[in-house]
Amino acid sequence: MQVVSFEKAVSYIRDGDTLMIGGSGGGHAVPEALIVALGKRFESSGSPQNITLLHPVGIGDNHSQGVGHLAHPGMVKRIVTGALVNSPAFQTLAEQNKVEAYTLPQGALSQLIREMAAGRPGLLTQTGLHTFIDPRKDGGRQSECAQEALVELVILAGKEWIFYKPYHVDVVFLRGTTADEDGNVSLEQEAVFGEMLAMAQAVHNQGGLVIVQVARLAKRDTIPAKDVKVPGMLVDLVVVDPQQWQTYQMKYSPAYAGEIKVPLTEIASLPFDARKIIARRAALELFPGAICNLGSGVSTGIATIAAEEDVVDQIILTNEQGLNGGVPSADAGAAINYTSIIDQPYQFDFYDGGGLDLAFLSFAQVDADGSVNVSRFNGRIIGVGGFVNISQYARKVIFSGTFTAGKLDISWQNGKTAIHQDGKFKKFVKALEQVSYSGPFAHEREQEALYITERAVFRRYESGLELIEIAPGIELERDILKQMEFQPAVSPHLKEMDARIFHEEKMGLQKDLAVKNRTNIPTRLKEGWI
Repeated sequence: MQVVSFEKAVSYIRDGDTLMIGGSGGGHAVPEALIVALGKRFESSGSPQNITLLHPVGIGDNHSQGVGHLAHPGMVKRIVTGALVNSPAFQTLAEQNKVEAYTLPQGALSQLIREMAAGRPGLLTQTGLHTFIDPRKDGGRQSECAQEALVELVILAGKEWIFYKPYHVDVVFLRGTTADEDGNVSLEQEAVFGEMLAMAQAVHNQGGLVIVQVARLAKRDTIPAKDVKVPGMLVDLVVVDPQQWQTYQMKYSPAYAGEIKVPLTEIASLPFDARKIIARRAALELFPGAICNLGSGVSTGIATIAAEEDVVDQIILTNEQGLNGGVPSADAGAAINYTSIIDQPYQFDFYDGGGLDLAFLSFAQVDADGSVNVSRFNGRIIGVGGFVNISQYARKVIFSGTFTAGKLDISWQNGKTAIHQDGKFKKFVKALEQVSYSGPFAHEREQEALYITERAVFRRYESGLELIEIAPGIELERDILKQMEFQPAVSPHLKEMDARIFHEEKMGLQKDLAVKNRTNIPTRLKEGWI
């Protein structure tokens, strides 16, 4: 292992290389200084050119940080990632067809890297069937110039599977907290583990270069062996950035690092707006002991509601980055007061195996079949992140979002809904721009699904979408049916949404959970086997 300058480290990347980058979303364990150094090298020398970027999680702050530093014409030939939404510069290049852009499921990419580390032929999974990931549809492509097939349809044991092809990776950028003189790396100040170990193993085993950015150096044999996340035998080069931030929004939080647990009173309540209304209705689906995932967007508000209602300890909130228990942060990827942290591929193994009781996810568009689009809409390329894995395998999925979008002006007074101006974009549409979740495929697997908005709740049933709840003050024809591009079924038992949702005081969720039964108890325990 060598300790080198950033300029020296990035000088090893050649034209046409495949570069893998660790880290998650908004700066969590992202080797930002390495990415910046590589971008500066291209700006000054015009090299390297035509590289491929591979990173399971979208990396950026939705402005200029992250992989956006590399979004120069001619520098990147192809980008393969879970999401582009974090990097507007690459969104633009993809929309302009100036880069081969693919967005594949975050979980599939995460697990694929582990398969690559083991030298196996690739990843075989059902994740993505009947969505735009399916090779019979778009194969994950997000630009016209993306012609190569990165996934294949396979029939095995009478079932359909998607085969995710492996990549030969030349260089990987990783980040840790401390590296010792032998290159052993620990992550004590990081908010997530990601798939750092699998990435290092995969690139090392392929004869590539493993470069790790850390905040500090330590003497040999001073990092406790159990704290080493990336063994020195896998590390080639180390660079040091004493100023690295924990996330793009947070210089350092000991709660994110798991050093301390903080009083839940420190979590600010949500303002009384559409997001809170939606999160409150979604929170009514919780039950004691429920293992849940909270997706990005409006669903992150459920963690705040759980804290506000003092029910965090009665449920298990998780995120795909590998954090279990506690309260997932709005700074997507991190969490506070978590009880355990595992590598991201293992979290997706758990999700894919049906471990989630409830998945709370956002939606951008919904069609009459109950299919959902979150990946591409209104001219924007978003990607799917962990959405496909989570939505496909959870026992029950709750999709949340405002009923319309674009300058929606809505308020609540005395428990009644008042729409001052509806959004200019309809979200319940005849045809989805992309299918991120297949309602018919989910129905075949008998998965329960709800669609929650600030004014109405739908469920998916045999023939598609059915309206089952309506908010106080809402007129069915004017405020719901005329704001949809298709006619849903209306339940003969249509009822008003719970009145507590629309008043500013607490809902009393503790009492609700006290009378609900835990439904995820193993059969043998329920039957009292000995």
